Amino acid sequence: MADALSATFAALADPTRRAILARLTHGAATVNELAEPFSMTLPSVSRHLKVLEAAGLVVKERSAQFRPCRLEVAPLEAADDWMGQYRVFFGDRLDRLDAQLKTMMAAKAATDGKPETGEEE
Repeated sequence: MADALSATFAALADPTRRAILARLTHGAATVNELAEPFSMTLPSVSRHLKVLEAAGLVVKERSAQFRPCRLEVAPLEAADDWMGQYRVFFGDRLDRLDAQLKTMMAAKAATDGKPETGEEE
């Protein structure tokens, strides 16, 4: 991947990987534990984990004979920061749309001679 943000979004593009990350929000888990809800082989789950590791979203730790995986939030925070600028953009647009709809509803209520309720009968 060209950059960390691209790697993060590429890793998040797959629903199985998103489900694995969701599970890891509850704490570290082994590959076997992560594989339980899926109808796929352990090697398939391991391949998903490798993508998540390469993106920096998952870290494998060593604990005796176990290698639990844990969530690394820094790449998600970076993606959230990047998306923040678009949240502001869309929030402003939605606020303007809301104001326009209220104006249109008030105008319709005035021409119908009915008070504005926001609901149709």
